[in-house]
Amino acid sequence: MIRRQLTKLIMEALKTFPAIVITGPRQAGKTTLLLHEFGGQFEYRSLEDLDIRKQAIEDPRKFLNSSKPMILDEIQRAPELLHYVKTLIDERREVNGQWIITGSQQFQLMKGIAESLAGRAAILGLLPLSYGEIIGSDHDWRKKSLPGVVLRGGYPELVTEPEMSRNTWCGSYINSYLDRDIRDLKQVGDLRQFEIFVRSCAVRTGTILDLSGLASDVGVSVPTAKAWLSMLITGNQVYLLSPYYKNIGKRLIKSPKIYFMDTGLASYLMGMDEESILENSPYYGPLVETLVVIETLKKMRHNGEQEMLYYLRTRDGVEADLVIEKGGILDLIEIKSGETVVPAHAKHLARLRRDVEAAREGEARVVYGGVGRGSLGSGVQYVGWKEWLMS
Repeated sequence: MIRRQLTKLIMEALKTFPAIVITGPRQAGKTTLLLHEFGGQFEYRSLEDLDIRKQAIEDPRKFLNSSKPMILDEIQRAPELLHYVKTLIDERREVNGQWIITGSQQFQLMKGIAESLAGRAAILGLLPLSYGEIIGSDHDWRKKSLPGVVLRGGYPELVTEPEMSRNTWCGSYINSYLDRDIRDLKQVGDLRQFEIFVRSCAVRTGTILDLSGLASDVGVSVPTAKAWLSMLITGNQVYLLSPYYKNIGKRLIKSPKIYFMDTGLASYLMGMDEESILENSPYYGPLVETLVVIETLKKMRHNGEQEMLYYLRTRDGVEADLVIEKGGILDLIEIKSGETVVPAHAKHLARLRRDVEAAREGEARVVYGGVGRGSLGSGVQYVGWKEWLMS
C-alpha cells in the first residue's frame, strides 16, 4: 500500500468540517485511500454498485441512516443524496467528520456541492501518484529511466502492477472515461470526435494553447472546442498553466499552456510505447516538461498549498517554463530533457532574474534529464530530474 500525501490533509479537515469532498480523475486511488485509512471508522457505500444505488434513490433517508460516519463513493451516480446529506449535517452542525464524499465527474459533482454543501464541506483533490509517493514505497522505481517514468505515468494500477500492459490499461481507461463520464453529457454529441479531441490535446501537451487551431484540426467550432476543453480540465485530464500576469515592463505572451495530467496516458494517445522511440521523437521534450510541471502541481495540491504556478514568455523569446510564486517571490524553472546541461541553458533565467524584481530573491534552476546538481553562474543552479521530483 502506497501512503498518499493527501491523507494528512484529509485527517486535518475531518476535525474542522462536517463533510469532506474528494475529487479527482478515475482510478487515481480515492477508494483505495479511503478504505485503507478510514474503512474501520466509516461505513462505506459505493454508488457505482447498481443495487446500492437503487437503494439510495428509492429510500435516501433509510440509506443514509447509520450509527457510524459514512463514505459515499462516486456521489455523481446519485447526486440527489447531497440534499439529504445537507439536512443531516444541519441537524448536527456541531459534529465534524460525519461524511467523506468522492466523485470523478467533477463537472457534475461541483454543481451539486455548490447547491447543497456550500460552507459545510472541505474540497480536496487527489491526482495520480506522484514520483515521491511511488519511490517512498517502491525503491525499484528509482532505477527507472526518465523515458520509462514518462511512459508509465502515475496511475496506481500501472505503478503497483509492473506486469500490467500499459497499452491495454490506457485503452480501457479512455473507453471507460468516454462511456461512463462523457456519454450522457449534452455537450458531446459524437463520442468518436470527442476522442479525437482528447488525442489532439495530448499531442499539444507542453505547448501554448491555440484553441482555434485545435478546433480546426478536430473539425469542430471554437465554442465547442472551448466547452470540451473545459470538461477535460474539470475532469482532471488536462491542466492549463497560466502566463505570469503581473506587469514586468515586457510584452508577454498571454495565452495559457496546455498540459495533459498524466504522461502515461498522453504518450499512449500519441502512439508512443517504447523508450527508444520516445527519446528520439519531437514529443519527448514536451512530455518531460509535462512531467515536471504536473509533479509540481501534485505536491502542492496534495499538501493543500495555494497553486500559484505560471509560465513566463516575452514576445522576444525570453522564457521560464515554470514560475512558482511564494509570498511575492518568484522561483524560475527551465526544463530540459537532455542528460547534459551547459551554461547556455541558464541564459533566459539569468536575464529574467536581472529584469524581474520579484525573481531576484527567488531560486532559478534548470531541471534536466541527467544526474547531479551544481551552479551555472548568475544565480542559476542545475538539478537532475530525479532529485527535483523527490524534493
